This record gives sequence, C-alpha cells and structure tokens, in this order.
Amino acid sequence: MSALPSTGEGKERRAGRLMMAPAVLVLVAVALYPTLASIWLSFQRLILVFHERRFVGMGNYAFLVRDARFFSALGHTVYFTVVSVTAELVLGLVFALLLHARPPAKNLLRAAILVPWAMPTVVSAKMWALFFLGENGLPFFGISIFDVNWLGTPGYAMHAAIAVDVWKTTPFVALLLLAGLVGIPQSLYDAAALDGASSLRTFFAVTLPVLRRILAVTVLLRALDAFRVFDVVYVLTDGGPANTTETLSVYAYKTMMRGGDFGYGSTLATATFLCVLAMGGLYFLVIDSEEETR
Repeated sequence: MSALPSTGEGKERRAGRLMMAPAVLVLVAVALYPTLASIWLSFQRLILVFHERRFVGMGNYAFLVRDARFFSALGHTVYFTVVSVTAELVLGLVFALLLHARPPAKNLLRAAILVPWAMPTVVSAKMWALFFLGENGLPFFGISIFDVNWLGTPGYAMHAAIAVDVWKTTPFVALLLLAGLVGIPQSLYDAAALDGASSLRTFFAVTLPVLRRILAVTVLLRALDAFRVFDVVYVLTDGGPANTTETLSVYAYKTMMRGGDFGYGSTLATATFLCVLAMGGLYFLVIDSEEETR
C-alpha cells in the first residue's frame, strides 16, 4: 500500500493544478468547444443563405461515404502528406548532420536555416506562386525553362505545392533532429571508432538507432500538420486545376464558405479530425507495442 502524500506535497499538487487551470480553460475554449460544435453541426443540414436548419442525423455521413469528391480529396491529402513528410525527413536529417558537424559560422547557419520556417506560410506561398508563373511573374531558373504551367497543369500542381511545403518546413525538421544529435553521447562515437567502424557504419549502427524516438515524434508532428494542409494549396492553386490538388481542408472550406453548406462542411471537417485522431492513435499503439516487446 502506497503512503499517503504529505501535507506539503498535497499543497504543491493543488498549487500546480491551480497554475494549470488557466491553460486548460484556454485549451477548452479554443480547441474543445469548436470541435464539439463542429461535430454537432455535422448532424444537421445548415444552409444559411436559404435559412434552412434541420437535424438530419447520420444523413451527412451517409452522403460522405458515397461522395467521390471526398475520396479524391482524401487521396490527394494522403499523397501530399506521405511525399512531403518523407522529403522533409530526408532533407532535414541531411541538414541536421551538416549543422552538427560544426561548420564555420555554425550559429549564423542555424539562424539562416530558420528563415523559411519563420516566414508566414501565406507570404512564402505567394512568393513561390510568382516564381511558378514563369513569364507572367518572376522567372525562376530551373522551372520556367521547361515551359510548363506548374500551377495550371494536373500532375505538376500538386508537386509544386509539395515543393513549397518542403522548402518551408524542412528547417523545422532539421532543428528537431539537430536537438537529437546534440544529445547523443560522444562516448558512443568513440566506442564505434575504437571498433574500427566506418562513418557510414556508425551512422546506421549508432546515430539512427539513438535518433529513432525523435524521428518517430518528428514524423508524427509533421504528418498531423501536413494532413491538415490548407494555406499552401489555397494560395497556390485553390484546389485546382480540376480539383487535382484539392485536399480535405480545402474541400471543407469550399463547401462551407462558398457553397454555404455548413452542415456537410462540418462533416468534412469532422472526418478530417477523425483521420488525424486515428493517425495519432496508431502512433501510440505502435510505440506501446514496441515497449512491450522490449
């Protein structure tokens, strides 16, 4: 039987709860309440322009499973997430290793790599849109020479949006991985050197295994963020051409703000939320299973 906490410990816990209370209340106000309100709206048919509001139960969800546009947007979202997160992870690891190798002016380089991440997403997307416009905007060497309308051609537009997202978010990934690299004990590298391991062997036998946890957390954070992508796609293509870059968030926005159907738009938003929740749950299931096998 565990001992009861002392009076001093009880006071510290109560003080801790009191200090956490404002943050919890703010979180409930800005996150929980809108989420619950959106879920409630997803069970209604709500079209403000026609002053129509009635409860339809699972009607919106029944339409959702038959909505080909929803599954198309889901496919675009999954593709965007997988490709962008993979590219960001590879490039971020390369940059993190370079910065960890103590290059000249390393502090300046660490500050410079933050510039894309610090720039507002809408601003960076608009800047890249001017580059991608070619002769109608700012000619960008390596893009305009192919004489391709990158933002107006199916197949190219999605990869243009991915390129912008990778350019902006790779610094964030690099800094997370750099923090993990800094925490690796030098003694592990010294032991690998004594064993005669090459640099490549040391990377796969020492660096990657130690970074496994932070790599998993980085992938989770970026995947959850990329799955909800809106601003990059909205600024660059508005979901076009022919809805080939339309993601779930863009589809939900168009349904609510342009179509005026707040009921079905909330259903799309709830479906996006459930997908993100499932991704997070899957991550923790994998982590728990790995812990049990150890």
